[in-house]
Amino acid sequence: MFDFDRVIERRGTHASKWDNMARLSGITAPDAIAMWVADMDFAAPPGVTEALSAEVGRGTHGYYADTGSWAAALADWMARRHGVKVDPATVSPTPGIVAGLGLILQAVSAPGDEVVVFPPAYHAFRKIIVANGRRILDAQLVEQQGRYAMDLDALRDLLTPKTKVVFFCSPHNPGGTVWSAAEIRALAAFCAEHDLILVSDEIHCDLVFDGAKHTPTLSAAPEIADRLITCVAATKTFNLAGAHVGACIVTNPDLKRRLDARIAASGLGSYNLFGMVATEAAWRTGEAWLDALLPYLKKNRDLFDARIEAAAPGARSMRLDATYLAWVNFAGTGVSAKDVASRVADGARIYASPGPQFGPGGDTWLRFNFATPRPLLEEALGRLEEAFAGVRGGK
Repeated sequence: MFDFDRVIERRGTHASKWDNMARLSGITAPDAIAMWVADMDFAAPPGVTEALSAEVGRGTHGYYADTGSWAAALADWMARRHGVKVDPATVSPTPGIVAGLGLILQAVSAPGDEVVVFPPAYHAFRKIIVANGRRILDAQLVEQQGRYAMDLDALRDLLTPKTKVVFFCSPHNPGGTVWSAAEIRALAAFCAEHDLILVSDEIHCDLVFDGAKHTPTLSAAPEIADRLITCVAATKTFNLAGAHVGACIVTNPDLKRRLDARIAASGLGSYNLFGMVATEAAWRTGEAWLDALLPYLKKNRDLFDARIEAAAPGARSMRLDATYLAWVNFAGTGVSAKDVASRVADGARIYASPGPQFGPGGDTWLRFNFATPRPLLEEALGRLEEAFAGVRGGK
């Protein structure tokens, strides 16, 4: 019903993933393969294309008005997929999650305040914190039984009077960890104890594999709703990143007023017509597409993990319960991080996300996006096997 094996040529289409590759990576080979930014190479659900086609057919593309049906579509989706009740009145649209994070910082903190990040973590957290004149407070994750865990006792010792906000990635990017309800409740209680605003970035919440279950922070810890902001979007789930539409769910009326004031002050209260149409259509029509996508991604995950670990003995992928972003540690290969990067970029002609950009704990890691048609994934894996042939030979 959905052809995820179809290779769509994206070069020359203003696709950042492919057209920015040479500039950002230095890989200029015409057959280079993009496995970096979290952007899938699959066609979006047919219902999205149909909704956009209908909008184009009308030919009048003025200002977008009335977010009521859009917010209701989000609320319906969260109820169906995650069993959480969201009041549409608590939803504030933003031009993407990262922009939303910046607006949140402006609403709830001041320049010089500290924002807790659990690295290695989504690199845009670090960028948006610094860009807004706030300081990063790193609370490094620890690996336990092949997944990440938070060390809240260690974090407690790092807090200062300037610590105001916690950025929480759930599910975790890049590790793919799906946090348990108990882990989320522990973090929520910590935030309440230390008077911290908890920002729960749940953009990957729909991309969870069989055997794991995402628990919204709203469900796990309703008792801290007065200090919680949840960020969600259809864009990662349905490959609509170019729509630049996200949502902040804020049940505390005062906190929502402060956020909405920052949105208005930034001139962002008028929304991208095509992005709103696309994301509403995705929530309303994309469920069958997503249900077909997840098993395809799971097979890609398993194929990638097995092949990369065989290609570079000692390499190890963290077992992903969510996302489509393989997080691979090459420390056990005995090959320097510089040599690993050269083998991947120069030998295999693949652009993967460098681990250090995710903060402390990422030095020996690379992140690979495997949300691509299997024929292209097979090509990439074959190249990686050739690039690490010397390692297999003991060199």
